[in-house]
Amino acid sequence: MNPSTHTPATEEVIIVNEADEAMGRECKRCAHRGDGLLHRAFSVYAFDASARLLLQRRSASKPLWPLYWSNSCCSHPRPGEETSAAAQRRLREELGIEISVPPTFLFKFSYHANYRGLGAEHEVCSVYAVRADAVGLVNSDEIESHRFIEADALDIALYRDPDCYTPWLHIAWPRIRAEHWPAIAG
Repeated sequence: MNPSTHTPATEEVIIVNEADEAMGRECKRCAHRGDGLLHRAFSVYAFDASARLLLQRRSASKPLWPLYWSNSCCSHPRPGEETSAAAQRRLREELGIEISVPPTFLFKFSYHANYRGLGAEHEVCSVYAVRADAVGLVNSDEIESHRFIEADALDIALYRDPDCYTPWLHIAWPRIRAEHWPAIAG
């Protein structure tokens, strides 16, 4: 269970422009309706000591991309919350992972993806990497299952079974491999 006092009905996201400048706030559900409103988000990629990536399979109760495999953790900072702090909070809330140092910022990208006419992600997404060798108490409201995967195996899986993975993973993972892999794997 999510220890947060925020519920889907009350949770707000930060509406932004393409430069990731805050323009206002909106309820999370409203920001994802139709084509979606551009809002701030983050994706965390947690790697173990062997540089294996922690993947999560999204809960069946997720309104968008349920039961799809995705990166370790992704969500939205709350109004007034630093994105890096939100990433740490969600690692704890979703996966029971406590990190002692702030996540490492890798890059930022914008994307828009519709899900079967049920809503959309329209985000400016900050991507972070962290070291995490184990998972704690997993929030079943958020995550169906999880596993560590080697980078080469994920490359192959994304190619062979692309429809099993979230669109933001398809966008960020190749860039992590191309621009940041030596530092992560080293």
